[in-house]
Amino acid sequence: MNIRIADKKDYQAILNIYTPYILETAFTFEEEVPSIEKFSQRLSAIQSALPLLVCEEQDIIVGYAYASDHREKSSYRWTKEVSIYIAQEHHRKGIARNLYERLFKTLKAQGFNSLLAGITIPNDPSVAFHESFGFKQIAMYQAIGFKHNKWHDVGWWELHIQDKHSNKTPKEPISVNLAIDNIAT
Repeated sequence: MNIRIADKKDYQAILNIYTPYILETAFTFEEEVPSIEKFSQRLSAIQSALPLLVCEEQDIIVGYAYASDHREKSSYRWTKEVSIYIAQEHHRKGIARNLYERLFKTLKAQGFNSLLAGITIPNDPSVAFHESFGFKQIAMYQAIGFKHNKWHDVGWWELHIQDKHSNKTPKEPISVNLAIDNIAT
């Protein structure tokens, strides 16, 4: 199992993993599979400031995880949303755990404080997985998304990766490349 920063050549494989989640589940509220051009633009925008990691086994991408902005207002800059998707045939092999551990380590090195995960309910495996990392449920939005002919609730879980009780002004987050370099040294 090799976890690394995604490369543009990985974008099609990432979209291939994401597509069944779009078409067959309500785990994402995206309803149409984006073109590879639009999807590539989206992933490139994420990678301009935040980590997008892939896991490959025998040169095949089997999962990915990334962080994205929670809100655009500047005071939210220390909080990020995290997402993870694993190819259906590769569930329960430790891939998700390894991806998240590396993602969280990178986000902490960048200087981010809080991580949020939105989970379409019901999804007991995802809830248990996130709670195993220390995420705590903080909200439940009732009937917030309509997909596959029914309304879905979304719960929000939060994890603090820095000292949430500190009153010191936090340092500005650093670039993902600098954070990865700092982790490697």
